[in-house]
Amino acid sequence: MKRLISLFPLAAVLGLAACGGNDAPDHGAPPATATLSVTDLEPGAYVVSVGDADNPTVGKYYAGTDGSRYLALADAEDKATAIYRRDQGGSWVAAPGADASASVKLLSQAAVPAASVDLASLAGTYTTVLPGGASASFTVTAEGKIAPGASACQLSGTLAAQAMPNTLGLKLSTSACGTLPASASASGVLAIDTDYQPASFRLIADDGGCVVDLWAYRD
Repeated sequence: MKRLISLFPLAAVLGLAACGGNDAPDHGAPPATATLSVTDLEPGAYVVSVGDADNPTVGKYYAGTDGSRYLALADAEDKATAIYRRDQGGSWVAAPGADASASVKLLSQAAVPAASVDLASLAGTYTTVLPGGASASFTVTAEGKIAPGASACQLSGTLAAQAMPNTLGLKLSTSACGTLPASASASGVLAIDTDYQPASFRLIADDGGCVVDLWAYRD
């Protein structure tokens, strides 16, 4: 999905902003629930599009066998700016918020290879670039712990297996990382796809107020 085509403004779908954006909302705002609805797909992994057929917004959609779903829509720089998620047995929510009557209908969907992620295989040291341009280093252990490296920005958290293919469950905390939320409540996914290469994976999360999307490269 790297080097995406020009994209339909996400504000036409709902008012959203990624962390670091000039119009980012209050980081403490809870994600919206209300009557939000999103097209439901069968278990698997997909490249999807929404919005205007002549100028669509593109994203990735992960669907688990347990009913969990995760949709991340990206901007023209391939950074996630809109997150829609549904936990097992739950309802759709959006971050950093959505109109009470929002309905997200997919224009297209194309299945991509889907498989469970071997957590132990990701053990190693990684570097990512922050929204302001600085870099941050961190390590991932075979047990799923994210530990900060020697960089000023400190990334930490945990990873866990889950039903959605090509992903691991993510809990993320940051410190001294500029506009990224300094909150242990940020949650989302570690996502792996061949079209993310040379990045090893993405860390996509939200704290209910803004969206974090960090592309991680193995050192």
